[in-house]
Amino acid sequence: MTVPEKTKLIGASAVCIAAVLWGFDGVVLTPRLYNLNTGFVVLLLHLIPFVLMQPVLFREYANLSRIPSGDWITFGLVAFFGGALGTLAIVKALFLVNFQQLTVVVLLQKLQPVFAIILAAILLKEKIRSRFILWAAVAIIASYFLTFGFTLPNLQVGANTTQAAVWAIIAAASFGSATVLGRKILITYDFTTATFYRFGITSIIMLVYLIFSGNLNHFGAITPTNWLIFLIIAFTTGSGAIFLYYFGLKRIRASIATICELCFPASAIIFDYLINDSTLTAVQFASAVVLLLAIIKISQQKRK
Repeated sequence: MTVPEKTKLIGASAVCIAAVLWGFDGVVLTPRLYNLNTGFVVLLLHLIPFVLMQPVLFREYANLSRIPSGDWITFGLVAFFGGALGTLAIVKALFLVNFQQLTVVVLLQKLQPVFAIILAAILLKEKIRSRFILWAAVAIIASYFLTFGFTLPNLQVGANTTQAAVWAIIAAASFGSATVLGRKILITYDFTTATFYRFGITSIIMLVYLIFSGNLNHFGAITPTNWLIFLIIAFTTGSGAIFLYYFGLKRIRASIATICELCFPASAIIFDYLINDSTLTAVQFASAVVLLLAIIKISQQKRK
């Protein structure tokens, strides 16, 4: 294995691990915050980790005067799409279905590679090979069968399902955009800098949003269990996963990273089985194997 291939494999593995952590968060952690306002949850999911970063990453403030205005715009777009809008949309979608009908939300979030690949070709001038298209198609098709098996998706399950579907599509487009823009930032800046300013700017965006929407004063509704969940997320599936994600994203192409993120729905289904005793069918198990194979094949491709 050559050095570039090894570097890409390490990068792909880091992104996959981050995606698995997000799967754990979606099944075990975030559902326990359902009693709080959605926007307020998104604020604390970013503000708490940002505060905890201060003793370790306070030197990042030295970059305030060094970052050109054009890069600040990119940082702001990453925070807006990947931090504020994307997180707000997916949490809103999950809250609407009360975490009981994850299939539609999970499937629609898998549209993320479509948005990311298109944006990567446009913004980063990444050449899309036929081999990549083949394995990307295999991964997306496997994801469908992993979620639905041989049945068609039912959008008439409940009154909130259509709204949840719309929010999930918004989340997919937002996260896909953030993947490409984040890769653009990592060409110039370290992954710690990207993480630090993503959480900081997102906190500011959400703070402004909550002030204007009148939903800032929800601290009294936070229970001790909520605080514990927020802290666990801050150290693991929040900033910890983002650090891993940017570490990996710096070493692979955005189009490859967004396919690796399909480990999120795969892990969510596995955790759902382990924790909620939701049984995987033979079709779902086979689809999970095919999905992981496709991710490995994509991560092994050489950069042209």
